[in-house]
Amino acid sequence: MKKNILLIIPAFNEEKNILKTWETIQNFNKKNKTMYDVIVINDGSTDATEEILLEYDIPHIRLLTNLGIGGAVQTGYKYAALHNYDIAIQYDGDGQHDIRYIDKLIKPIVEENIDMVIGSRFIDKRESSFQSSYARRIGIHCISWIIKLKTKNKIYDTTSGFRAVNRRLIQEFSHIYPTEYPEPISTVYALNKKYKIKEIPVSMNERKEGKSSIHTWKKAYYMFNVILTILLMKKGDKHGC
Repeated sequence: MKKNILLIIPAFNEEKNILKTWETIQNFNKKNKTMYDVIVINDGSTDATEEILLEYDIPHIRLLTNLGIGGAVQTGYKYAALHNYDIAIQYDGDGQHDIRYIDKLIKPIVEENIDMVIGSRFIDKRESSFQSSYARRIGIHCISWIIKLKTKNKIYDTTSGFRAVNRRLIQEFSHIYPTEYPEPISTVYALNKKYKIKEIPVSMNERKEGKSSIHTWKKAYYMFNVILTILLMKKGDKHGC
């Protein structure tokens, strides 16, 4: 059965990256005869991102104010639900995610009835040479340990934004999605609701242009708040969403 697949690309001040990301996807579609649709969520960018999206006729939704990654991604899920997509994939606009892994993300959803598939840098380190900074890896490991403590499920790449969800989770996330720390919190939420999650090894690239939304001084604050939020979450609770 053919699946309708949407790539949700949140973008905040990605004028240096967004066109290349779009062209990479289009070239891949043409070369491999795939039909991955794209919706860019322009999250209140203050640079030339909007002008580039308009100039090159890139499908997008313009948010008039910056909602943050959680709000931008949920906007994409709302769009996916409205247009009846079978699978939605969160895909970075900065060139970190590799379009060649899309098929591997989709496969467990189609063949194994998995609800969410997370692209992981850490379950097979031979797959990805770029694995983030040492400090950030320590934070990811701590969050992973807390998730295992709370849910009895091991998630290795807790902050990976390279993830695919099926129609059930598209509908769920279109209504309920965390505005802060969306990747780890949405993962815990899905696990608490008994959705099936699987990690697959992927390779990711280091950001070439622009800046990450998580700066050095925010890392400790980020990790503390993620862990606190997870510890306060209850099964069936919407806390953090």
